[in-house]
Amino acid sequence: MKTQIFKALGIFLICCFLLQQAGYVKAQQPEAILRAVNRAASIDERSKIIRLNESEGVGIAWILNEEFTTGTIEFDVKGNDKFQASFLGLAFHGTDDKTYEAVYFRPFNFRAIDTLRKSHAVQYMSNPIYDWPVLRGRFPGKYEKGMSTDIDPNGWFHVKLAVLAESLSVYINSNKVPVLKIKSLDKARGKMIGYWVGNGSGGEWKNLKIRKRK
Repeated sequence: MKTQIFKALGIFLICCFLLQQAGYVKAQQPEAILRAVNRAASIDERSKIIRLNESEGVGIAWILNEEFTTGTIEFDVKGNDKFQASFLGLAFHGTDDKTYEAVYFRPFNFRAIDTLRKSHAVQYMSNPIYDWPVLRGRFPGKYEKGMSTDIDPNGWFHVKLAVLAESLSVYINSNKVPVLKIKSLDKARGKMIGYWVGNGSGGEWKNLKIRKRK
């Protein structure tokens, strides 16, 4: 009996190792498997904080057993006040690793003295066609905004995304007025959802809550 138990435990540990080597990490909140793309993902078993490391290029940790189309997504997120090196948020409506919508934040702009930089604190994009440079060039000030309240760029803040069929609203902390409200540019409507970081960036997330609209 003990031999069978040890064999089963050995097989389980080998499977866990293989999943980690392939970029798959088991998350505890929500219960999920993360598939990391161009990043290493880790989960603190005690705090349930999900972390992505810093690296060049865009990184995503897709939640494999979760699908989302419309409804609300809430989470706490933490970046840092590192100029041009802290871009982090959430990707959704994904169909593959390069096709998705995302809302992300630039914490180094939260308290910027320069008014133009400060207006670039929260960003929406729809890749691959409507990446942020395209949106900023063609629609300045429409798909990115400044924070409406003072947010510590090195601290945790709460985000709520209200995703409807054709619109998206972004709420910060307990504010009832959205900091950003736009019409969605995505027509494909994939169902993948994941944690997103930009070039040179890592990040931390916790308390993800997904409420799907029927």
